[in-house]
Amino acid sequence: MAAEHVSDHEYLKKILLAPVYDVAVASELSYMSLLSAELGNEIFLKREDQQPVKSFKLRGAYNRICSLSDEQLQAGVIGASAGNHAQGLAYSAKMKGIQATIVMPETTPDIKVDAVRRFGGENVNVVLHGTSFDQASSHAKALCETHGYTYVPPFDDPDVIAGQGTVARELLEQNPHLDILFIAVGGGGLAAGIAVYLKQLKPSIKIVAVESEESACFIKAKAQGAPTELESVGIFADGVAVKVMGQETFRLCNRLIDETITVTNDEICGAIKDIFDDTRVIAEPAGALSVAAIRKYAKQHDLKGKKLGGILCGANINFHTLRYVSERCELGEQKEAVFAVKIPENKGAFKQFCECVGAKAITEFNYRYASESEAHIFVGVKLKGGQQEFAALQSDLESKGYDCVNLTDNELAKLHVRHMVGGRPPTILNEQVFSFEFPERPGALLNFLNTLGEQWNITLFHYRNHGAAEGLVLAGFDIAPESRDDFNQHVAELGYKVEEVTDNPAYRFFLSQPAKV
Repeated sequence: MAAEHVSDHEYLKKILLAPVYDVAVASELSYMSLLSAELGNEIFLKREDQQPVKSFKLRGAYNRICSLSDEQLQAGVIGASAGNHAQGLAYSAKMKGIQATIVMPETTPDIKVDAVRRFGGENVNVVLHGTSFDQASSHAKALCETHGYTYVPPFDDPDVIAGQGTVARELLEQNPHLDILFIAVGGGGLAAGIAVYLKQLKPSIKIVAVESEESACFIKAKAQGAPTELESVGIFADGVAVKVMGQETFRLCNRLIDETITVTNDEICGAIKDIFDDTRVIAEPAGALSVAAIRKYAKQHDLKGKKLGGILCGANINFHTLRYVSERCELGEQKEAVFAVKIPENKGAFKQFCECVGAKAITEFNYRYASESEAHIFVGVKLKGGQQEFAALQSDLESKGYDCVNLTDNELAKLHVRHMVGGRPPTILNEQVFSFEFPERPGALLNFLNTLGEQWNITLFHYRNHGAAEGLVLAGFDIAPESRDDFNQHVAELGYKVEEVTDNPAYRFFLSQPAKV
């Protein structure tokens, strides 16, 4: 392709002359004080969430449009995207006063379709076609041929690459002393544009490409020597969910990128929290890749005293994704471990196990009476020393006779099983069920167990820390009718807010014993 003949020097000229500031802003380079203190390095974050469309994609789309002739502009432009490129193209079309057609998969969430229409107004025609980006892209290219539109690609184009490269121009002015820069890679336009600029003006900066484990198309391309299509990509980090990177972006990245690293979904969730803690901004998963890599890389290489930079490349997150992020971020930061453990099914065994865990804060506890011999429990604990701390805990528990299985890296356990622990008891019990409000402080659980004593067998227990001042606990007890008054007295002494929910229809439907006939 013609793009292969664009020299590094020509790219430098394109970046320096790019008119992106007609629509874009020079985004801030924010110092992440909390993460810097934790990792012992100076960490800086380039805030592309500050762009009008909350993503860097505006730069490349606008620069490409500005390179077109009057004739091409009059004919209109077309692009295919389910996300940030679509919004950047829509915004650019409105600002230039031209018509744009944007093809999006029929499965695109309404929030993104509405955003494109809002940014583009009367200048944009949204076409919904197919169920995947590939189908939408093919349809866009067909419309392009039929109507004579000019296609604006999301990444594999010299003018798009140069537009994204203006990020590097700002970055070098804001902090010319960075040791390592981490850049998310999907199609590779951002990484290519930044790398071709920085490696000419300050080649000592190490550039690390960051990919999601579920869409590592650059790593595969490097292994094969050319862009090679992945069989499938994960959808969580949808901004980098690209099956095959561009030819021109690969040509530049393969030559100019120093290292590559992949990150997991849990690590991405941890990075979203890191960014929020320092900036109060909620990054989209793809936008947090660089910070996830900074944390991982700094620990792997035992970095201290270095100046590390990352790009917050987008903040267009679906609100409901936050439920998943919140659930997984502690695991990603290695501040939580989840495991399964077997304990004997007898009075006082639960309390004994909690005493063995010691002063560690329990973040989750799922248990349902299953047999008269042993109980299988799903447990989460808060960590300060990462997986090494958990390894020591596991070793200690096993030395005391507990059969313990680490589930921290078990995707099935984290995504599904933790929510499915339970069911109906296999034998007839005098079960009564209560909802308690626990104060979120160390020792609250042991206080609960000490106050209630060992008189009543716990038959059901579910607790999950949600970061509030009080934690909600669902607990069931095998209470003989003649001891109910005594039980009530113990609960009153406990002093926790409590409500009996034995007649709750959800409990009755899923967890209680069948009605006696």
